[in-house]
Amino acid sequence: MTTLLAVDVGNTNTVLGVFRDGDLAAHWRIQTVAQRTSDEYAVLLKTLLDLNGFPWRSIDAGIISSVVPPAVFGLQRFFKQHCGGAALVVGPGIKTGMPILYENPREVGADRIVNAVAAFEELKSGCIVVDFGTATTWDVVNPKGEYLGGVIAPGIQISSEALYEHAAKLPRVELARPGKVVARNTIASMQAGLVYGYAGMVDALVERIRAEVDWPARCIATGGLAALIATETKTIEATDELLTLKGLKILYQRNQA
Repeated sequence: MTTLLAVDVGNTNTVLGVFRDGDLAAHWRIQTVAQRTSDEYAVLLKTLLDLNGFPWRSIDAGIISSVVPPAVFGLQRFFKQHCGGAALVVGPGIKTGMPILYENPREVGADRIVNAVAAFEELKSGCIVVDFGTATTWDVVNPKGEYLGGVIAPGIQISSEALYEHAAKLPRVELARPGKVVARNTIASMQAGLVYGYAGMVDALVERIRAEVDWPARCIATGGLAALIATETKTIEATDELLTLKGLKILYQRNQA
């Protein structure tokens, strides 16, 4: 029985999931610390595993996707020291089962490829994946299962922090739905701009993408803030916060020839 630890290192958060015989048994979201050591990962993961009833040392396989290169070193040392061998790292040379039609395929973030693979596997059709992370990304896969490219925009949290840091009288606000677009106080006004403004941007870009392709494109959202924004959009048809972990499991299986 294989116990797989899948790790997606984002700029802000790291998502971890444990798969037992292909089923996601537990998952966690922690802060990304690029210089975290293998020993720190061991202490942290032992605690998380204990909380969910997994025996320490039960992990015998691993896969990592990362957009923070320095973080991979500590993770790989953790896998080598505590899990019996190195983890598979998503990057050039691994089997994805998806042709990458980007001008320079090496430029595509690992998380974007993982999301695209998972979405196409799930939907079996041309699709658009909107990932609400540190950056918000739109990734496009055609009906043949080829990665076409996409769009990158500043994430919601980045925009919120930019307002706080660069406008002297604006406060730091919680990312929450204010209820009305026409708000009557500063905090609600900022929340309306962030939530409804991003929902409008999502819809506008999805509609433009659909206008550029000659096939129906379904739209699925993922990322930590997907649930907040997706309900305010007209174009997002489904949300799956665990899409990246599912994609990592698929890629691990495709590389076990």
